[in-house]
Amino acid sequence: MKRKAFINNILALSLSTLNGKESRKMMMPIATSYTSNPDLKTILEGWKGTPLDQDGRFINHQFPFVHRFGTVLKWMLETNPQKAQKKADTWQKLVLQNTDFLDYQADCIVWLGHASFYIQLAGKKILIDPVFEGVTATKRLTKLPVDKASFKDIDYVLVSHSHYDHCDKDSLKLLAKLNPKAQFFAGLKLNTLIEKWIGRPVQTAGWYQEYKTDDNVQLFFVPSRHWSNRSLGDINETLWGGFVLKSDNKTLYFGGDSGYGNHFEQIGKLFPNLDVAMIGAGAYSPKWFMAPNHQDPADALIAFKDTKAKALIPFHYGTFDVSDEPISEAEKLLNQGAVSMKISEKLKLLNLGQIYNFS
Repeated sequence: MKRKAFINNILALSLSTLNGKESRKMMMPIATSYTSNPDLKTILEGWKGTPLDQDGRFINHQFPFVHRFGTVLKWMLETNPQKAQKKADTWQKLVLQNTDFLDYQADCIVWLGHASFYIQLAGKKILIDPVFEGVTATKRLTKLPVDKASFKDIDYVLVSHSHYDHCDKDSLKLLAKLNPKAQFFAGLKLNTLIEKWIGRPVQTAGWYQEYKTDDNVQLFFVPSRHWSNRSLGDINETLWGGFVLKSDNKTLYFGGDSGYGNHFEQIGKLFPNLDVAMIGAGAYSPKWFMAPNHQDPADALIAFKDTKAKALIPFHYGTFDVSDEPISEAEKLLNQGAVSMKISEKLKLLNLGQIYNFS
């Protein structure tokens, strides 16, 4: 199952190394130019812009990296040392089936599964990476905690990057239909894809840029250590990242898909009073292969400490099975690590549909 699910992601990227020009680029990605949205403000002093390689494609600023075909083949062919444990693991994340949070009046965060979140902040209703069904030959292991047709009166829809488990055509089309006044936000050049689906403008930003919104909520696009594609032909042509959401008295951070890097510390410095950090902690095994793209629980906890946020909501586990670790392992390791680091009171392991009130 996991091999099929990655065909349009990591395997697609690696197969492109067989093309001559792509092969040269992937052996040594180097930042040769920088870009941003000229209509938006850049918030990090001295930041040149989001880096581009010699072929004009986006690259990570600290760890320019791409998988090579050999490493993907090795992962696909090797035996998973946790295979038996994984097969015997019957754990499922608890799903609270209700619509209460849609009528909730205070600031709150609700995990919808994988990387999908519903957020209410300063009166704005916000969805991040909405994916309501299964994706790319991978069915959901947990149900959506509310009927997808209930997502009405949404103000902002945020999409972190182009991968199928974060940028879902059917979910975005439905939201555009149900919410004619909703505004859509994404990274540079991802609008070229999403606008075809929803028939309205998508505001895009480079890393460390602030979107244009109303006075109630400020919205920023920030780096993550990842990559993007939808097929063999669009490797890293659209930008990936995370979001910071800020009201007059609350600040939230959504890390997106990311390996560990110095961007977590930088975000903590730029936004010194983070109330909540939502950080990925799943799809990490084997670490030798996954670490450039996804964090394991240990690295996720370190990243959280780097941000100096008051609370951690981990995500990216329990909904889609796309890697080698047993489905229950992430939560076990998060709990153990939090105890060891003496931050258990800051770790918030949400059930799907559970209201987390941070007001």
